[in-house]
Amino acid sequence: MQVALPELDAPAILNLNREVSVEEFEEFCAANPSLRVELTANGEISIMPPAGGESSFRSLGVSARLFTWALTDQRGKAFDSSAAFVLASGAILSPDAAWVANEKLQSLTPAQRRRFLRLTPDFVVEVVSPSDRFADTEKKMQEWIANGVALAWLIDGDARAVSIYRPNLPPEIRKGVLSVSGEGPVAGFTLDLADIWAGL
Repeated sequence: MQVALPELDAPAILNLNREVSVEEFEEFCAANPSLRVELTANGEISIMPPAGGESSFRSLGVSARLFTWALTDQRGKAFDSSAAFVLASGAILSPDAAWVANEKLQSLTPAQRRRFLRLTPDFVVEVVSPSDRFADTEKKMQEWIANGVALAWLIDGDARAVSIYRPNLPPEIRKGVLSVSGEGPVAGFTLDLADIWAGL
């Protein structure tokens, strides 16, 4: 199914009033390659507006630094916002940056690695953009953790704040820090925040 939408400045929801399979969602994405979409656990297709310049700059900065660290660390692989992960809840989400341990990736066949990844990342980062609604972003972060993510960061460049999510704990909010360091699966990764705070 191909969809035509007016110019978006906030996420739009497409509800088909039925369960959407992974295969159907993959077909929807292939038919609408210009759309940035996710599938909620309730079967709703969330269509996000294109990222603005500053949001893109900040997201790329995070994923590039994670990618560079992962190449050196060698315990896992890093992914950018174009990767989709199929979660146990039925949601199919794409974080701005993610890291997955090699053991998890090796559990998939080569063919499975070429499609949406049917696994939960160990670490994810979401970067707040102007079109994001806080309640929706908060819900997404909780969904990552509920589905097995060990560590998640929500970065708000305008507020100069990082919210750190861990299983069974309330989010820890750090404001005005110049860097944030990984722990657990990404121990050894440190993200310098100066450029992200500065923006464009």
